[in-house]
Amino acid sequence: MRKIIIGIFGPGETATPSDRENAYNLGQLVARQDWILLTGGRKVGVMDAASRGAKSAGGLTIGILPGNDSDDVSDAVDLAIATGLGNARNSINALTARVVVACGMGLGTASEVALGLKNGKKVILLNSTQAAETFFLSLAPELISIAKDPESAIDLIKYILKQ
Repeated sequence: MRKIIIGIFGPGETATPSDRENAYNLGQLVARQDWILLTGGRKVGVMDAASRGAKSAGGLTIGILPGNDSDDVSDAVDLAIATGLGNARNSINALTARVVVACGMGLGTASEVALGLKNGKKVILLNSTQAAETFFLSLAPELISIAKDPESAIDLIKYILKQ
């Protein structure tokens, strides 16, 4: 049976302390479900925090990197995939994840959410702005869920996976 891959995406350098804390906790919870964590792989912001959280709980982590090498990879990434695609790697992230969780919001995260929605993926927004929630809900209300905390995000993922 194939393992379930959950994508946690969010801001890098502009991640807030709340984004990073939520990502760390969510990474732990993903690992405790025996799901595989997928991030953008870099050692900054939500990507690093989610990967560190998953590793602290014994999880398997994948990082899809924008560059040609893995110099900028988080120490908590088990499988680093260098794409050389820059921001185009966001498409790989969105397509590979069974469920997309946006933990905070930035331009790269918005593109991952949009690519996920365009491809029919269920997307959970955690720690997002009201403007982002309104925008994405206006585009695909049947695919968007809003989580108030990491635990409710996990509950939503479980519900989505049962469908």
